[in-house]
Amino acid sequence: MTGRRSRWWSDRAHPLPDVAETVMAQQRTLVTGGHVVSMDPEIGDLPAGDVLIEDGAIVAVAPSLPVTDAEVVDATGAVVLPGLIDTHRHTWQSVVRAICGDWTLGDYYFGIRLAISPAMTPEDVRIGQRVGGADALNAGVTTLLDFSHTNNTPAHSDAAIAGIRESGVRAAHCHGFFESRPTDPQFGSHADRVRDFARLARSFDGGGLVTLGVSLSEVFGQPWQHTLDELAVAREHDALVVTHTGCVWGSCVTGGIRELDAAGLLGPDMVHVHCNALEDDEWEALARSGGKVSISVETELNMGMGRPVFERCRRHGLAPTLSADVISLNSGDLWHQMRFGLGFDRWDATHAANLAGRMPETVTTTAREALTWTTVNAADAMGTGDRIGSLTPGKRGDVVVVGGGSFEMHPRPDVYGTLVFQTTVADVRTVLVDGRVVKRDGVLVDHDLAALGRQAEDVCDGVLGRLADAGVTLPGTPENGWDVMEPLFEANRPQPVAP
Repeated sequence: MTGRRSRWWSDRAHPLPDVAETVMAQQRTLVTGGHVVSMDPEIGDLPAGDVLIEDGAIVAVAPSLPVTDAEVVDATGAVVLPGLIDTHRHTWQSVVRAICGDWTLGDYYFGIRLAISPAMTPEDVRIGQRVGGADALNAGVTTLLDFSHTNNTPAHSDAAIAGIRESGVRAAHCHGFFESRPTDPQFGSHADRVRDFARLARSFDGGGLVTLGVSLSEVFGQPWQHTLDELAVAREHDALVVTHTGCVWGSCVTGGIRELDAAGLLGPDMVHVHCNALEDDEWEALARSGGKVSISVETELNMGMGRPVFERCRRHGLAPTLSADVISLNSGDLWHQMRFGLGFDRWDATHAANLAGRMPETVTTTAREALTWTTVNAADAMGTGDRIGSLTPGKRGDVVVVGGGSFEMHPRPDVYGTLVFQTTVADVRTVLVDGRVVKRDGVLVDHDLAALGRQAEDVCDGVLGRLADAGVTLPGTPENGWDVMEPLFEANRPQPVAP
């Protein structure tokens, strides 16, 4: 059997739990008998092992734990791994699933951002967030960076937070300031949006599964001072920052790396999404700042954004992470993203050799490395590497059990190959978030997916109906749309300071 072998538990500084305890903890769960893929380099893999969770935290990982006073999750024949982490998802778009199947990025901007988004009611947004969070949990994605940019009014903002909380997923809810009706704002001024963020921040007490972040409006898609104001309020509240970076070729919009670097505003608290069009000096600035990178393979390949940047990350010493991005186009799981990402990265590394009439002798990236994109790398990118991303004692109990009786997961001579190339949503049997079972034996505990699906259909029908009544034809992209917008974007670029 290929794959890594574990170290014995006694190699770790964490002692086994006291099996003589007579008082049962408030919540104690033992995931037992599965092939444990810990993603912790000291623990390694346990071909048959146990994971003990107490009061939401992992307290022990070992080949066998003699525990009798815990709820048991039998993982015999299955694989046990950390919950997957998505570093960029527009969760609310789950209610218009796959509408962008034949749209370019320009179509997406005009059709989703400037047409569908302003037609969403607060209740539509709440349902979209709940549906999207449930979709993630069903696929074994226990944590989202929720890039929320349909906050048309304060009520929309409140609904977005309510919906993601109701879903039960762990999330950094990154509040966006984007104005979806620039000529007729529903919210008020940009300053009103910035002030309202302080109100939202007060509703987060630092506890719970949902924390507050900021998603910047596209740099140069608005006046430069607005970008500075959004960064300032984010850092005033120690918020994670996410931004779309370098994904529109031949345009300055989503640029700004050089300008932010010159102003000393790049930092390790920023997740840069896409980055396909960045040049070497911009990559150097990004790496120097400690910034993080989120790659949306399906979106980028299908919407014309260019090569996903796995090789550029390697060249500049940055750890790639993955995102499902827009469920208005993509699948809502990270198994697809790993598979697409690894396939593209291997093709990209061998393409030149193939054209020269040669075949590769080794693969550039392994299946295990692909799994790091959605676990340890992603946790570090979100600033939560000390809490999630691996099955390590002291971290929170975000655990996924896949396989069991699934036909396509047997035999399993290489567990990483099985996880990356063979696993589907249907194979996700049990999911725990913060030690609580949210999916058991293939069924979500807190959600009726059939009922949620009907709600999503009602929202979709309502939004599209309102647009049709208003005479809007989707996607509604004007001819040469980017060229039409470019003078507006250029006007927002700061003028260089004379030496």
